[in-house]
Amino acid sequence: MTGGKFITFEGGEGAGKSTQVRRLATAMAAAGQPVLTTREPGGAAGAEQIRSLLVSGAIDRWQPMSEALLNYAARAEHVAQTIEPALRRGDWVVSDRFADSTLAYQGYGHGLDPEKLKSLHHITLGDFQPDLTYVLDLPVEEGLRRAMARGDGEDRYERMGIDFHNRLRDGFLEIAGADPERCVVIDGTADMDTIQQSIWAALQHKFPGRFQ
Repeated sequence: MTGGKFITFEGGEGAGKSTQVRRLATAMAAAGQPVLTTREPGGAAGAEQIRSLLVSGAIDRWQPMSEALLNYAARAEHVAQTIEPALRRGDWVVSDRFADSTLAYQGYGHGLDPEKLKSLHHITLGDFQPDLTYVLDLPVEEGLRRAMARGDGEDRYERMGIDFHNRLRDGFLEIAGADPERCVVIDGTADMDTIQQSIWAALQHKFPGRFQ
């Protein structure tokens, strides 16, 4: 894929991803870079319909593999309908979650074989991956406190047990540690401005000379 770059934000519930996606996109646009913000599950018409199946309802409504398949069905639409067209235009795309979330949630969280999930990714998207991924990390209890305060009704995962969320956090950190060229771990306990500064510094380091 030539043209724009693809940046993702990952992390557990309540990590502050959505806020930092907006802040980064605003800063990039101010620097003259056309940018598109999006999210997962979702980001395309069909994918948004699938989102409602995943983020609400009973916590046991799906088998883990069913969740993974639903996520990749949504992701296939997201990439084909939204992400790839934007990248071809030369836009940079910033997404609130992508494939690392499936590996973390359904793999580390629900116990699916990570190799099966990687195979599912390859079947669905080939070698398509983000150019840069930020993992916002903070203690599970703090993240859940923030997430529950939102009260947006999309709380299916938030209602899963503390052990699930601890596995989730460990998973994101392991994913980042295994791919340090792509992933940057950001301290999510800092104030929003400090987090934004760390994100911007990592962007400049990853793409030297592009944003001054």
